[in-house]
Amino acid sequence: MNQQKSFEKHETGTLFLVPTPIGNLQDMTPRAIDTLNAVALIAAEDTRHTQQLLNHFDIETKQTSFHEHNWQSKIPSLIATLSQGGDVAQVSDAGMPSISDPGKELVAAAVENNIPVVPIPGATAGVTALIASGLVPQPFYFYGFLQRKNSEQLSELKQLSTVKDTVIFYESPHRLKQTLANIQKVMGNDRQVVLARELTKRYEEFLRGHIEELVLWSKNNDIRGEFVVMIAGFTGASQSEPETDLTMLSVHDAVSALVAKGLKPNAAIKQVAKERQLDRQAVYTDYHGLM
Repeated sequence: MNQQKSFEKHETGTLFLVPTPIGNLQDMTPRAIDTLNAVALIAAEDTRHTQQLLNHFDIETKQTSFHEHNWQSKIPSLIATLSQGGDVAQVSDAGMPSISDPGKELVAAAVENNIPVVPIPGATAGVTALIASGLVPQPFYFYGFLQRKNSEQLSELKQLSTVKDTVIFYESPHRLKQTLANIQKVMGNDRQVVLARELTKRYEEFLRGHIEELVLWSKNNDIRGEFVVMIAGFTGASQSEPETDLTMLSVHDAVSALVAKGLKPNAAIKQVAKERQLDRQAVYTDYHGLM
């Protein structure tokens, strides 16, 4: 068991997870600014991007890069800094660290080393878009990014098509048209979808409608900006297959059905023998004799 009392005195430093604005710099909170000023080191997804933010708020804290291509080599030195009593702030380019951005590996390493991890509240694109979408806000299912390969994306959308919660994911402008076409292909024309682009920026825009309407929009407009895509939850009947009545099957087929569900053959044989009051060896011979 790992119990963390975030604001008690610790021998180690603290890892602070600091959100940054998703567009509008006024969304940077006073606490986030104070934290970035106070820590010994900022671990940034892109130091050049973060430096612009630091310059805007006159923050002079030293940075080190921490992203998906170098996290394995960087974690030991960051944990060393924290273990020696230095506080570290981890930031992504926009929004919350670890949400579709690097961060979770550093958090896991800090927890493993009994180093406090303190989240700072702030901007996150998914929830910001959701509360203005007009779709049911809870429960919701945040998916992050879909796969880029078309066949894999279609497979993911098929799985998401029967989720009863509002589904949220992020998409880039150059992939949006194909993604919308795939949603239409998998879920039909009538599913309600909301697109949110350029959140908190001057050109913030929400597009709400049936997927058929949004596919048409994507074909007739120049697509710009990062998008949050939200799909209304599935409201139809379950597509799952009805449970098989084992009593209607032969001994061999009943054992085979249980094995298909994940039971080991011997366990399935034992269950069928018990339920039908048969000799276990006879069921064993029946099953294996017909294999």
